[in-house]
Amino acid sequence: MKILNSGLKIFFWIILIISFDTKSDISVKELDLKEVFKSGRSLMSLDNGLHYLEEESDSQKVLFIGVHGSDSEGYEWIYPLITINDNQNLMSFFRYNDNLCPNRAFANLSNEINRLLDQNKNIEQVVLMGHSYGAMIIAMFSEAWINEVPLTLHTVAGPLTGPVSSDLRSGLFKNMCNYSAPKFVRDNVSLYQWRTIKELDGAFNNLDYDPQIIEVDGSKVTRLPKTYNGRRLGHNWSISWVADQLKK
Repeated sequence: MKILNSGLKIFFWIILIISFDTKSDISVKELDLKEVFKSGRSLMSLDNGLHYLEEESDSQKVLFIGVHGSDSEGYEWIYPLITINDNQNLMSFFRYNDNLCPNRAFANLSNEINRLLDQNKNIEQVVLMGHSYGAMIIAMFSEAWINEVPLTLHTVAGPLTGPVSSDLRSGLFKNMCNYSAPKFVRDNVSLYQWRTIKELDGAFNNLDYDPQIIEVDGSKVTRLPKTYNGRRLGHNWSISWVADQLKK
């Protein structure tokens, strides 16, 4: 009986470890610029959680995590993920339920990152890029990051002032979730705010204020141009423009 109980304990520990492994259901090499909508659907079909987009290797020193926005179709991430990928980056993507409060998604992502850093000692830096609603989520790390590993945050077209009050669902977020906009950046954190031109951004152009404008002590702010590759630089194209800047 004791042998049986010991065997069951080992079995359940194995199941527990497997259940917490970082998933890798899709590879960045499978993303196709000629089929961005199809690749986007594959990306957004991932289960909720943190997903590696490639195999781990000893050369990867930077954990890069993309965090999508609300109601994302995924296609806006295909070019940025391909562009940012290199031998030193461990490319990853955080899929979450965007009906959750930003605080809940932040807590889930924080737990995933802490677990991963405990497992992978090669990581010397963490880079988070959040778009739109995802930018709100990662911005919360600016005050909350306590790991020794340096953290870089790129908030892209993010309504960091908080949920847009005119939207019913966002209003519920504001009232029930107690989202608090970041006010400062910790010593081992770098925060870059990449702001679109409000009038050209389909997510913000009908508002009477710019929800991207917020003073965060220690952050660096860049206002994106009007056009990108001959097109209006709006909400979704913003990630691609930022990806190009990061590769320069």
